[in-house]
Amino acid sequence: MTLHPEIAKFLAGLPAPDGGPLDPAALRAADEAHVPPLDKRLPLHAVEDVTAKTPAGDVPVRVYTPAEADRHRVLVYFHGGAFFLGSLETHDHVARSLAKETGLKVVSVGYRLAPEAAFPAGLDDCYAVVRWAAEEDAGLGWDGRTLAVAGDSSGGNFAAAVAARAHDDGFDRITHQILYYPSLDLDFDVERYASLRENAKGYGLETEGLKPFNAFYLDSGADPADPLVSPVKRADLTGLPPALVVTAQYDPMRDEGELYGERLREAGVETTVSRYDGAGHGFVQHFSWIPEYHRVFGETRDFLGRR
Repeated sequence: MTLHPEIAKFLAGLPAPDGGPLDPAALRAADEAHVPPLDKRLPLHAVEDVTAKTPAGDVPVRVYTPAEADRHRVLVYFHGGAFFLGSLETHDHVARSLAKETGLKVVSVGYRLAPEAAFPAGLDDCYAVVRWAAEEDAGLGWDGRTLAVAGDSSGGNFAAAVAARAHDDGFDRITHQILYYPSLDLDFDVERYASLRENAKGYGLETEGLKPFNAFYLDSGADPADPLVSPVKRADLTGLPPALVVTAQYDPMRDEGELYGERLREAGVETTVSRYDGAGHGFVQHFSWIPEYHRVFGETRDFLGRR
């Protein structure tokens, strides 16, 4: 299948990159400029900004409640953005759709970003919020059964790393991990994965841009050889939570996600790998309004309902 025509049309209208050094502040400002006003956002029963009091410090979170209830299944969501972009605002629409379509209370994490916050600050925030969410005094009304983690791109990296870290710490409350086109191997060796070559140029995220975009994170102390930085490098995947790994046909990072899913299955972890044809990296954030891609939220709902 060729690239979806709506995505191709959008990409054709983008200006050429200026080729200069990346400016985190300018890129963040551009990202935030596209956030829709509140009255244009998907309505839910309740949306509340709160502060999670955790051992990692105070972490801003946004809590999305789809319907009134005494107890809730909970999903903790980590936004993408190459570890230096993204916010509660830029991914608000993703969290709203997750809450509406799955029926889970969604906790979106405003974790600290590189380069201002050195590794492992962002990961620490994400892990701390998951543990906070399971506490009674968090006030989320967690039902004590379903506690999922989810993330897109670099947020998928954090979701995988949090699941692994929780397992190693003996924190066995995480029941599902949902990884949308995850960034799982940060050494960017183009010979390692065919998708880095096949999808190198022309599909939005380009292979030659991976190193500079992730440099803010790597230069802050994140070692690509560390399995908490590159989860695909973890030697033993046994005992991790069931996983849904969503990949995109025209994503340079497609193959590392699919390899991770294969390795999870080999380790005995119940895993679904779902490739979305015609899509490129970032489709959940940018193109979930297209019906073929909006079904990712229904697939997530079905995955969460299996156990």
